[in-house]
Amino acid sequence: MTEENRSSFISTVNSPTTIHGMLNAMTDAENPDPREEQQQQQQQRGMDITYGIDDVPPWYLCLFLAIQHYMTMIGAIVSIPFILTPALCMEDENPARGVIISTMIFVTGLITWLQVTWGCRLPIVQGGTISFLVPTLAILHLPQWQCPEPDVFGAMTSEQKEEVWMVRMRELSGAIAVSALFQVFIGYTGLVERLIRVITPLTIVPTVGLVGLTLFEHAAETASKHWGIAVGTTAMLTLFSQVMTNVTVPVVKYRKESGLETRPFALFKLFPVLLTIALMWGLCGLLTVFNVFEPGNPARTDVRLKVLIDASWFRIPYPGQFGLPTVTLAGVLGMLAGVLACTVESVSYYPTVARMCGARGIPAHALNRGIGVEGLGTMLAGVWGSGNGTNTFGENVGAIGITKVGSRRVIQWAAGIMIIQGVVSKFGAVFMMIPDPVVGGIFCVMFGMICAFGLGALQYVNLQSARNLYILGLSLFFPLVLCLWIQKNPGAIQTGNQTVDSTLSVLLGTTILVGGVLGCLLDHIIPGTREERGLVAWESEIDSFNTDSSSEAPGSPCSTYDFPYGMNLLRRCRWTSKIPFLPTYKSSAKKN
Repeated sequence: MTEENRSSFISTVNSPTTIHGMLNAMTDAENPDPREEQQQQQQQRGMDITYGIDDVPPWYLCLFLAIQHYMTMIGAIVSIPFILTPALCMEDENPARGVIISTMIFVTGLITWLQVTWGCRLPIVQGGTISFLVPTLAILHLPQWQCPEPDVFGAMTSEQKEEVWMVRMRELSGAIAVSALFQVFIGYTGLVERLIRVITPLTIVPTVGLVGLTLFEHAAETASKHWGIAVGTTAMLTLFSQVMTNVTVPVVKYRKESGLETRPFALFKLFPVLLTIALMWGLCGLLTVFNVFEPGNPARTDVRLKVLIDASWFRIPYPGQFGLPTVTLAGVLGMLAGVLACTVESVSYYPTVARMCGARGIPAHALNRGIGVEGLGTMLAGVWGSGNGTNTFGENVGAIGITKVGSRRVIQWAAGIMIIQGVVSKFGAVFMMIPDPVVGGIFCVMFGMICAFGLGALQYVNLQSARNLYILGLSLFFPLVLCLWIQKNPGAIQTGNQTVDSTLSVLLGTTILVGGVLGCLLDHIIPGTREERGLVAWESEIDSFNTDSSSEAPGSPCSTYDFPYGMNLLRRCRWTSKIPFLPTYKSSAKKN
């Protein structure tokens, strides 16, 4: 990233409209003074940090800020089952939908705590991701996983219906858990710091961009159940998140010195998704009460009332809760596409979060450990039966830029809240009652933003180059054509071996895999200068991964990425400098 782009980005994420005033209104405590060297670095970076990465706010502030992060990620979490569960052949009224949501929230809290405390140690939230839905749908499009015909399904007993979706969940669980071993391997062996030299901007664009483009059919299907509600949801989200982003509302606070006073609160900037869902959900509730929607209309709020009634109050998710995961070659190779997409996305987030927190550039050992822990998180998510993997939440990264609070202690508190909420099954069931058209309207924005995030990597490349435009066009368009045909013709590939047929069908039916491989291959074989390909700007962005912190003294800014315990022992052992995921590791990776 050029210096001009970097300055522009930092000024954007540190816009003057923040909740700084609200934080001061809630507490008279002074901000803790950061270490002198870290403070000088923050000033050099132009950062206005309220709480840095190593700072510990008062417990009551931690609680408030943790709830805010929890509310930021919950919208993305609850949207995934609305696509996943129908593909699993699960009925709308099945209370297991709420169990899946509770499992996702529980695993999100568990992995977030592990990542923040022992992983890369950046204040990031790890949770379910849309990226895994693309290979998931490709797997479930195989002939053996097609849902039974409606008349056949209707004649089944309740136990048989449960087995229909559970056997598919077990297939996904095994594929997710085993494919995550690749991420664990490249992380803990240090291979990821070399792999990112092969991943170019023209690889990132189709890999991440196609995640949003591929799911447009599901957004259309959900939104079309009532276009008025869906369009209203999209319009309201646009109004809150873009038009009214700088509008504040007064918050009343009592102080002994001055009595009642008001402080500005950036409500629309902090909670646009939650406000939109709450208001549109409430509108659907009113239209349901006055019978504007006929019985059975997907826009009614009582369509899935049985899910809430049948859900238990407390249920602790556990590994293998839907049965022992099964493993097939086709499923594992297909899920690798989701693993690769998540790896690319997380690697691009790490330097951004480090800058937002006023921390030094993330060193190689923290990068390696972060990707390794993310792989472990995806394995646990698969084994637990969430039907999804884990990835860094971009929404929470944006929340750090807005609030100016980058303390890892806040995210640790948020992880605790997620674990507790994941045990309350009724809570997960409540979110399944959100009307489908409301979710469809959110999808239109969410999937579009994922696509835009992928296209954002084009800032590094020369878009006036015919070479780059050719690679970009082909790697985006061809996968959509090929994968759509594969999914519409599930039995088209006939090699005489069912395993080979299934494997090829999944691989060629996964857009992000086809697009990413095609973009990477063409970018490396078609001649082009380093400046033209965007490698100069891209490598300057990831240079911080070669930072060596093994010689830093305890208490220095680079000790930010050290383990919370055991560092004295590691520093006394010379051999630890050869272990890629230990804080004493000395990286030898060089630029190409």
